[in-house]
Amino acid sequence: MTAWGMRRGGRCLWAASAFMAGMLLLGCAHQAGGLDAGASSASSTGASDETDARRRARIRLELAANYLQMGQTSVALEEIRQALTADPSYGDAYHLRGLAYLGMGDLSQAEDNLKRAHAMKPADPDILHNYGWLQCQKQQYEEANQWFERALATPGYAARGKTYLSQGLCYQRSGRAAEAEQALLHAYEIDPGNPVAGYHLASVIFARGDAKRAQFYIRRVNNGEFSNAGSLWLGIKVERALREFVAMRQLGDQLRKRFPQSKEALAFERGAFDE
Repeated sequence: MTAWGMRRGGRCLWAASAFMAGMLLLGCAHQAGGLDAGASSASSTGASDETDARRRARIRLELAANYLQMGQTSVALEEIRQALTADPSYGDAYHLRGLAYLGMGDLSQAEDNLKRAHAMKPADPDILHNYGWLQCQKQQYEEANQWFERALATPGYAARGKTYLSQGLCYQRSGRAAEAEQALLHAYEIDPGNPVAGYHLASVIFARGDAKRAQFYIRRVNNGEFSNAGSLWLGIKVERALREFVAMRQLGDQLRKRFPQSKEALAFERGAFDE
């Protein structure tokens, strides 16, 4: 999941999913010349140092990243194959191929490629991050955290917010609410405008019984341009817990108007506030 451009990457993730990060922490913002959103596929070698083979491989990889961004995974994989044919030592190509397979749900192929990328670039924090996210998908939460910590310990790592967010989501999935809150707080402090961090932080805090603090974070999400059915529903439950019934009705009206067929709107109509 940018050198993330954490805010832009977070917005892309948010627009595409009802808060579950999944692949989107990795593949939301592939850009030509580099990978965003937790998937920063490596900076290019300086032009003066490039061999002809590396230059051809880099161009293929830039095309692959763009195709992956557009959802054309099979075309992206073919471009990556040609990049590796041109330069089999190009670690960034293995990295991107691992992310493509991760997005497809092929965890075995993803792991094989991310391992090769890591062997070639053992200090690359984006590879460390993405390998951690892979372990999270495998429910290997302790191992995932170790990889995230290695990424965070990398001097000069610019996408720390992305890794704290992913770490928080993994803690949340594993039932470690206190650790999830701390990691998500770090992510939020780095980018308070990221609606994904704001939503998940509010969700964890609310689940821990502090509706008042949760209200602060979820109101910021719902007052912004990236509110959705999930954030409105969480806001409704928070306002209800605080007996702020005017705010609750206002959010309910938004939910019914903007997302009338959503499961959240249907739950609201039933009064199923425990869902």
